[in-house]
Amino acid sequence: MSRYHVLHETRYHYGSVVSLSQQMLHLSPRFCAWQICREFALTLSPEPNWRRQGEDAFGNPVEWLAFYQPHERLSVRVEMRVDVLPHAPDRAREAASLSGAALAARLAYRSEPPLPEDLQAKRFLFESPHIRVKHELAEWSAPCFVPHAPVLESARRLMEKIYTEFEFDPNTTTVSTPVLEVLAKKRGVCQDFAHLMIACLRAHSIPARYMSGYLLTAPPPGQPRLVGADASHAWVSVYAPEVAGADGRNASTPWVDFDPTNNLLPDTQHITLAWGRDFSDISPMRGVILGGGGHEPEVAVTVTPEGRKILIIPV
Repeated sequence: MSRYHVLHETRYHYGSVVSLSQQMLHLSPRFCAWQICREFALTLSPEPNWRRQGEDAFGNPVEWLAFYQPHERLSVRVEMRVDVLPHAPDRAREAASLSGAALAARLAYRSEPPLPEDLQAKRFLFESPHIRVKHELAEWSAPCFVPHAPVLESARRLMEKIYTEFEFDPNTTTVSTPVLEVLAKKRGVCQDFAHLMIACLRAHSIPARYMSGYLLTAPPPGQPRLVGADASHAWVSVYAPEVAGADGRNASTPWVDFDPTNNLLPDTQHITLAWGRDFSDISPMRGVILGGGGHEPEVAVTVTPEGRKILIIPV
């Protein structure tokens, strides 16, 4: 088990006074079989006039806020302590997953009621606001999908292909960059690579969902970890049921995570906040404001393994 302290700070400095603001936050860690949140605190300045907690359509924890008083700044500070258990599958689990053809047949319409987990997975099989399912994506990724190969083996090949052929570049894309443009430029960030991998999987009739959370990053050799040096991260979860047993049910969780940005299967170094069809479903913070003029958020994330020290640099 790995134990982390996470500090996520977001500050808005508006160009003019904001008279009304409504916000939706996906900043609380999701409960998972492999993850436990021991402490969570959300600090806001100014204090909202109205706030409510609940869950979104995908079961993620959400907080809704409303500010009715004029304000020129907004500060959102989240602090949490999270335990993460090992959960990456081994090669035997990969080999035991259904083939792509078998999974497509299982998810196809039939007269009898589908398994509950299959019904939930179908929500992640089709296009979504940031992900188009195009034949160009199916053709580019086709070499990864060997006939009759287990779904998880195909997903691993696709992850490795993206990692090998694309370059991480934070100055090339934006939140709204289409997947086909990312494919053409062969550059992007974790959000782009996650969207691309999901689009390719869906193009081959494999459900895949967008994962949002945090990743512990390593400083250069010989240098201390710095406050605010980490960042929010995005990766992919693939629906890959195992070959059914005698009872027709799966022996273990049918969802397996893949990180195409780092070419690895997430385990204890990834902290899960939320999942959805794509980024638009689980943006950490989104809302509407009246007034404000031009503004850009300042975001700082620090992920610290408990028991280690970090260097605080005055700003």
